[in-house]
Amino acid sequence: MTHPPILIDTELVRRLVAGQFPQWAHLPIRPVANGGWDNRTFHLGGSMLVRLPSAAHYREQVAKEQTWLPRLAPHLPLQIPAPLAVGEPAHGYPWAWSIYRWIPGESALTAAVTDRTRFARDLAAFLTALQSIDTCGAPPAGEHNFWRGGPLSVYDRETRDAMVLAGRIDTGRAAAIWEAALAATWEHPPVWVHGDVAAGNLLVQDGKLRAVIDFGCSCVGDPACDLAIAWTYLEGESRAVFRAALPLDPAAWARGRGWVLWKSLITLAGAMDGDARATDAGRVLAQVLADHW
Repeated sequence: MTHPPILIDTELVRRLVAGQFPQWAHLPIRPVANGGWDNRTFHLGGSMLVRLPSAAHYREQVAKEQTWLPRLAPHLPLQIPAPLAVGEPAHGYPWAWSIYRWIPGESALTAAVTDRTRFARDLAAFLTALQSIDTCGAPPAGEHNFWRGGPLSVYDRETRDAMVLAGRIDTGRAAAIWEAALAATWEHPPVWVHGDVAAGNLLVQDGKLRAVIDFGCSCVGDPACDLAIAWTYLEGESRAVFRAALPLDPAAWARGRGWVLWKSLITLAGAMDGDARATDAGRVLAQVLADHW
C-alpha cells in the first residue's frame, strides 16, 4: 500500500509519545540537527530520542533494530543505539517507531578527529568484531536494506546507465573497475554487515570514534559494502591502516570499490548542477578512478 507524504513534526511526536508512553509525556521534544533522511529523529528530554521511518520502504528497519541491536551490543567495542521502547501507528502515522537512548557525540562529518589513523584502526576493530558475531537467524540482504551485503549485480544496469549520464568521466576506467567488482564474488559464509558505514553514522567524542549508529541497512552477507568509508572519508595513511587492519581479501576490496563507484555515479547522474552532493560525489569518484589497490 502506498502512503502519501506524511508530515512528521514535533506535534505529531508529542501526540505519539503522550498517547503511548505517558511516563515521558512531560519531556520536551525537539528535532535532532542533521537527523537523517531515512528516518526523522527528535530529542526526547535530554537522554532519549524518537526515531520514525520517513517512508514505507524504511518501515521494516524498526523491528530489525529492536530485535538485533541488543544482541549485537555486548560483542562490540564501540557504543551502538540501545532501543528503549517501540511505538505503534497512531494519529495518522502508519508505521511502528522507536525510542532509543541518546548517544552523545558529533558526527564525523563535522567533528574534529585528533588522529585519523587511530580513527581508522578503531573503526576496523569495530567491523572485525561485528563480522565475528554469530549470524544464526539474522536477516539476509534484500529489499529491506536495498541489497547492501548482497550481490552488486543488482545495480548493474543502473551503474552502466549512470556512467553515461554522469558527465565527462573516464568511462573505460569506470567500466573496468565495475567489471572487476562484479567478477570478485563473495565465496565465504555470510557475516554481519552494518550496511551504511558513512561519516554521518560515526560519532566522535573528545576527538575519538566512540559510537556507530543507524543499523537500518544491517543484515548478514558480504561485508564489502562496509568498506566504502575508505574512499568517502579516509585517505592516505588512514586508508592504508584501515585496509591492513581488516581480515578481508583483495576481492572484497574490489567489490567495496564497486559499491562506491555505483553510489558516486548515480549521485552524479541524478544531481543538479551546483548541488553539493554532486561536488562530493565527484570528489569520491575521482579517488575511485585513480585508486590502484
